[in-house]
Amino acid sequence: MSAFAPYAADPGQSRGRLYPERISTFRSEFQRDRDRIIHSSAFRRLKHKTQVFIEHEGDYYRTRLTHSIEVAQVARTLAGALGLNTDLAEAIALAHDLGHTPFGHTGEEALAALMEPHGGFDHNAQALRIVTRLERHYAEFDGLNLTWETLEGIAKHNGPLIAADGTPRKGPLPQALVDYNAAHDLALETHASAEAQVAAIADDVAYNHHDLHDGLRSGLFDEADLMALPITGPAFAEVDALYPGLDRMRRRHEALRRVFGTMVEDVIAVARHRLEAAEPADADAVRQLGVTIIRFSDKLFRELKVIRNFLFTRMYRAPRVVAMRAEVTEVVRDLFTLYLRDPAQLPAEWRADVAAAGEEEAGLARIVADYVAGMTDRFALQDHARLMGSDAARFTRYIVSGRGQG
Repeated sequence: MSAFAPYAADPGQSRGRLYPERISTFRSEFQRDRDRIIHSSAFRRLKHKTQVFIEHEGDYYRTRLTHSIEVAQVARTLAGALGLNTDLAEAIALAHDLGHTPFGHTGEEALAALMEPHGGFDHNAQALRIVTRLERHYAEFDGLNLTWETLEGIAKHNGPLIAADGTPRKGPLPQALVDYNAAHDLALETHASAEAQVAAIADDVAYNHHDLHDGLRSGLFDEADLMALPITGPAFAEVDALYPGLDRMRRRHEALRRVFGTMVEDVIAVARHRLEAAEPADADAVRQLGVTIIRFSDKLFRELKVIRNFLFTRMYRAPRVVAMRAEVTEVVRDLFTLYLRDPAQLPAEWRADVAAAGEEEAGLARIVADYVAGMTDRFALQDHARLMGSDAARFTRYIVSGRGQG
């Protein structure tokens, strides 16, 4: 560990796995976690899960898979610059969106409303459920049997979930998280490791960058709009000064790569300063600091908030996006309601879980939510057309892009 900072996560000092396994000869514990995530079924399905609805204009928009890869790249860069464990940061980054539903945050909002009487639904808790229960490939356990540090990062990379007295910080905890934490305590009252915090800020960097790019490509706004905003305006101005007359696509790319670089450099500078000031002795000391140590500067955070407000108005709530949100919300509601009413319509392997759940409605609802949440956009539309007689073809005019809210 001599190449790492003292507060970096050490795979040799991991708190281990719920089910003990033989140590790998060639890979660290965090490298094994990363590889298991990449080879999971849920990770592959991210290829066909998408995010903010806009009219179809080609195959260039981000999916959950491309977004997760971009987040992992940023996380490795940040972790390396800060002397942290790049493998753990990458593993958490790759897993952070595994729990997302079809149709992005629109689908999650619909499913959360439907599951409110049955323990709630949250994509972070669902990601934890996937990697600890729903992936069923290994002979000796359900899930991927990831290390405590990776599970902790998935569950609370955005910060503590409960106060010191055990009360939830932001409303009731999703039941999926409560159930797992009862069997394997993830210390939900503390912050996560520096590597998990890196994965969280890498998510912000990636979606801020690609939502601007995808919004431009969609025609929901143009370069002139971005020149009036902080961060993006100076970036375009710098490109114009260096490369007068540059063609539109190159100009766009050069400007947005500068926006990307500004965010990354800001995080590194702020994190280095905060880590030097705090002097955490080890990885656990980072958890006990009581504050997020990996973050944007106050100035950049305020400027990014201006950009996010712009995107909210011009992209996430554009009229044609709102129209698609209403349509796919109906798809999720219809599928959930149908399967809850008639679980015999579920595939055979899921009906076995239904039988095991017995007569408890909450148990059945959780199984249905697991099934619907695991659908890709395409499969959800096809299943809806098959079961409800809807016209799935009408959705092919649209594509989903960007990260959206949350």
